[in-house]
Amino acid sequence: MRSFLITAGSQLLLAAWGLSESLPDLPIVDLGYALHKASSFNSTGNYFTFSNIRYAAPPIGELRFAAPIPPENNRSAGVQDGSYGPMCPQSALPVWEQVSRAFITSLSKGNTNFTPPAVNFTVPTPDPRESEDCLFLDVLVSKDILKKAGNGTGGAPALVWIHGGAYVVGEKNLYGNPAGLLRQSGPDSISGSSPEVIYIALNYRLGAFGWLAGPTLQSNGSANVGLLDQRLALEWVQKYIHLFGGDPKRVTVFGESAGGGSIMHQITAYGGIQGDGVVPFQQAIMQSPGFLPLPSLFQQEESFNGFLKFLGVNTIEEARKLPTKDLALASSLMVINATYGTYTWGPVVDGTFVPALPGKLLLQGAFDHSVRVMGLFFTDPSITNDAKFTTYFQVHFPSARPEVLQFIQTTLYPPIFDGSFGYTNPTERLLVAIAEFAFTCNTNFFDRALDNKTFAYMFSVPPALHGQDVPYTFYNGDGKPTDSVVNATVAFALQKYITDFAKTGNPDGPGLPHFPLYGDKSTVVSLNATTISETRDPVSNLRCEWWQKALYF
Repeated sequence: MRSFLITAGSQLLLAAWGLSESLPDLPIVDLGYALHKASSFNSTGNYFTFSNIRYAAPPIGELRFAAPIPPENNRSAGVQDGSYGPMCPQSALPVWEQVSRAFITSLSKGNTNFTPPAVNFTVPTPDPRESEDCLFLDVLVSKDILKKAGNGTGGAPALVWIHGGAYVVGEKNLYGNPAGLLRQSGPDSISGSSPEVIYIALNYRLGAFGWLAGPTLQSNGSANVGLLDQRLALEWVQKYIHLFGGDPKRVTVFGESAGGGSIMHQITAYGGIQGDGVVPFQQAIMQSPGFLPLPSLFQQEESFNGFLKFLGVNTIEEARKLPTKDLALASSLMVINATYGTYTWGPVVDGTFVPALPGKLLLQGAFDHSVRVMGLFFTDPSITNDAKFTTYFQVHFPSARPEVLQFIQTTLYPPIFDGSFGYTNPTERLLVAIAEFAFTCNTNFFDRALDNKTFAYMFSVPPALHGQDVPYTFYNGDGKPTDSVVNATVAFALQKYITDFAKTGNPDGPGLPHFPLYGDKSTVVSLNATTISETRDPVSNLRCEWWQKALYF
């Protein structure tokens, strides 16, 4: 296919595009620092894919464990076609996941007695696509939207996806392509009309590469560089999305689990202080936002020293000189040996980008108020009595005072198993506690911080496990159930709610069940296997209010 160039003033070239409607040429966008050509055109969905656009310089050498910087000018290298774009180095998964999966399988069969199986774990062979030079993003844009780039008319809204993966695994295409999501954004999703939103997905550094932290590191590096990668990518969208026909003032960021948890940190970044604290997007959708709070400097320093010990070095300067494979192995070994329910790495309180835990910042009003929000696996089966329950929280919150731990054990989640507190046995007790402090209360924090002027949904399709709504978000089927999507109608509705919110700031569009504001009645839309209905938010409770105060810090 021939190519043509799109810049801010290329109306003549764009007008010539209409001469070949049957099979459009692959366009080239001039980013200033590079020329980037679309890698493909989807004739069914009527959109181009611009793959692997570099948004940051390679984070290697002195930029390893440091904040990312914009890419250098690379125009002399010719047109980039997206053929190069590795994924970031992945970590192995923890040993406890094997036990967890066996535990869930046992429970699903009605077995009340569970004996953890013997586990054998080896570090998997690295994927040949892995490289530290991985800070790339994709842009998917319809032919109709791209035609309007640079002509001075209002731009299209953009959806920016931040993937999950416990902050240790994943990449921008982890869940496949968003064809179904784009189809639902058009005025006629049945006949396949042109998408009305632009879709962007990004990579960010994972494991130790993205989340190494602690006072010693920060004396010669940066903590939370995974969050800083995301921030630079979002700033890239603000600067360049108009070249693709997008409107930088209509950007919605969405993500699941670690992606949703990342968005919490982006909204509360720098405590919302004007300047750095003004977020580079206008709306957010957080799906099961998850992160295990690691505010303790002791915990950060302990992980930092453990990482250096696995590497066999004493300083971060020495670590910067080692090959990628050595660091990836050390990162994986840290995760493999992680405490049950954790993955070692993730966002931490660093005093700058993350001045405090997000829930506490929301409680204090220290966040960007302009943002509009829509928004079992981690339970250790060995926690079967009160003493083990207490020990679990002592390990996870080493800075907590004894009276705080006592309050968690006797007042928040007392050993009363008659169902009045939401659990009927010791395992369910821990399940409810972890679900609330690490996941479900996170969305409730935002609902209260924004005066209940949010939109919230509850995914209730059985078994309704963490992350189960992601296949529904990226469902590309023809309306038939799949192994991971048992109700295509729910998938279509969820996709439509998301894209309507991106386009108008309100998911309550035509042809769908009513989607009310969260409001004073704590109303959420429940998506279950048979119906879509309104209900009261089950996590609008005093326990979430207590967790938000971060008294365990």
